[in-house]
Amino acid sequence: MMIASRVLTLRRSKGDTEIPIRIFAPDQEADAWSCRYEIGWPEGEESKRAWGADSVQALLLVFSMIGAELYSSSYHKEGVLMLEAPGKGYGFPVPSSLRDLLEGDDARYF
Repeated sequence: MMIASRVLTLRRSKGDTEIPIRIFAPDQEADAWSCRYEIGWPEGEESKRAWGADSVQALLLVFSMIGAELYSSSYHKEGVLMLEAPGKGYGFPVPSSLRDLLEGDDARYF
């Protein structure tokens, strides 16, 4: 079951493209929890999972994985990916090893 979503914009000269992000409810699997997310990149939808000791940890890890994927994408490096405006960030945290990539509001709050 999807529990949250966000749509980023890929701004290019030939027109804008929506990049949907969907986060699904954590599922218990044996002694661990997993949480799935999807990013609808122009070249195809990507679906991944984060695993945690409980549902909260799995969900927190998903947010960091999404942030890491966005900030390490070629679209971010090109400066064409945005949430509200270019350079303001995407509203997702990143692992500490990637914090130097944060920009805008993300750099202030995460």
